[in-house]
Amino acid sequence: MRASDTAVSDLVEYRVRSWLSRFVVNLNLCPFARPLVTSDALRVVVCEAEQREAIAEAFVTELALIGRASEADIATTLLVLPRALGQFDAYLDFVGDAEALLEEMGLSGVIQLASFHPLYQFAWEPPDSLGHFTNRAPYPLIHFLREDMVTQALETYPNPERIPERNIDTLTRMGRGEVERLMQALDD
Repeated sequence: MRASDTAVSDLVEYRVRSWLSRFVVNLNLCPFARPLVTSDALRVVVCEAEQREAIAEAFVTELALIGRASEADIATTLLVLPRALGQFDAYLDFVGDAEALLEEMGLSGVIQLASFHPLYQFAWEPPDSLGHFTNRAPYPLIHFLREDMVTQALETYPNPERIPERNIDTLTRMGRGEVERLMQALDD
């Protein structure tokens, strides 16, 4: 990797960590994220690949790594794709393939995937809904979650089924201008 590539990867990681801190944690969109955002057990991997095959290879590598690491070493991983899958439909196709790879590797029920994209759009929400921002990130990324950690967190959190509704309410109260300003300010 060249020095300029390292600088780009560092900037991408900085923006993702800024999004996690300023958007996800500060707005409490994920009530379970706060302790992990500052933890060494959060792994952020920037994959500079543009081709699906290389991205799939990076995905499998990360799956294998988190699958054999302890929770203390790697609690969760974000695989960030700054140069690829910019079209939301192409990204969703890849996530579908990633779910199949997860199953092929015998990690269904062990690792769960969450998807985030700059153009994320829920099929059931109107196009202008602020609810889409609950899954929007500065870059396409796939979040690897340990299923046992998710289960444990949900068991101890009151009314976890209300989290999506609460998040949409939070963003709606903020208004489109403030939500967009917050997303654009990630480099500050």
